[in-house]
Amino acid sequence: MFAYGFVSVILVLYLVALGLDGLHVGLLLALTLLGDAAISFWLTTHADSIGRRRVLLVGAALMAGAGVVFSISGNFWLLLVAATIGVISVSGGEVGPFIAVEQSSLSQILPNRERTRIFGWYNLVGSFATAIGSLAAGLLVGGLRNAGASALVSDRAVIAGYAVVGLLLVAGFGLISPAIEIPVTDRSKIVGRLGLHRSRGTVLRLSGLFSLDSLGGAFVTQSLVAYWFTLRYGAQPVLLGVLFFVSNLLAGLSSLIAARLAARIGLIRTMVFTHVPASVLLIALPIMPTLPLAALVLFARFSLTSMDIPARQSYVMAVVDPDERSAAAGVTGIARTLSASPAPLIATPLIGMSDVASLPFFIGGGLKLSYDLLLYRLFRSARPPEEI
Repeated sequence: MFAYGFVSVILVLYLVALGLDGLHVGLLLALTLLGDAAISFWLTTHADSIGRRRVLLVGAALMAGAGVVFSISGNFWLLLVAATIGVISVSGGEVGPFIAVEQSSLSQILPNRERTRIFGWYNLVGSFATAIGSLAAGLLVGGLRNAGASALVSDRAVIAGYAVVGLLLVAGFGLISPAIEIPVTDRSKIVGRLGLHRSRGTVLRLSGLFSLDSLGGAFVTQSLVAYWFTLRYGAQPVLLGVLFFVSNLLAGLSSLIAARLAARIGLIRTMVFTHVPASVLLIALPIMPTLPLAALVLFARFSLTSMDIPARQSYVMAVVDPDERSAAAGVTGIARTLSASPAPLIATPLIGMSDVASLPFFIGGGLKLSYDLLLYRLFRSARPPEEI
């Protein structure tokens, strides 16, 4: 997550510095999301049979590979291949097979009533790491530019750092305990397509709803919002790093509040009641006339927008059988990634045009509000075991 926050602040700026126009940057971002989805889909739906630790190792290797290619090449077609096959975050959020396997692994060793609380801490650590990564990227780029490095060279240093973290993860995942694996005796004999059986219908319905939310979020990824702040207010990399450091810090702290709230009002209500005001703030962001006001709205949104994440993760783990968990997290996660892939292709050129630069925020917020209303209507009575 440090690496994701590290690279997302400068990724669009780096691609622009390479000489790519808005259309090519949007295409590259879209295919990055699409490629991550395809690779992750296969890995997560087979994780419980081929081994969760092995899947984590493969994901880390793909992450390192993408970072290496992006840091040494400016060729669009080579970048396109690396973006499609490798694992690289365009949003500052989780990509690849990691989160699905990590969620199922944690659920394997946790009692039901502890799951949401631990997921809150899990997301807190991830958000803090993302925040520190965003700040580190801004400071590194700013320091290199002050020392006389060009924009391209200073941004490339961040991409190279992303590759290094991928290599460190390969070493780290090799130390994971075998306790995270599903025992052979606990695996269902009726597992069907997508690695699901009893809960297939529920997972597919949730996937459709999560896709709607993800599509809305992809119109305003962290990279694109950073690009918008640069165009609209002339924000420099150091300021962008600070903005997203504070934002991700607030998002992480909100994860702990979400766990307590879920214990009181339930997982579905927590997901919806915190997400609606966050969506409204997203729509309000481009209306702000000054940088300080826009920053305050950004901070307010981040303090709410991630509160549904531990609740959502815990809910998916709660409503499926143990040997469906990797697949369920994978399928819902892939649905989110796939649905997000077209949005940057549309949003990137729009943000670059001053007359319609606010449109991606309005579209994204509207889609997210639709998701909130549909989720509450369809699942408010479907309670997880710990709430019965």
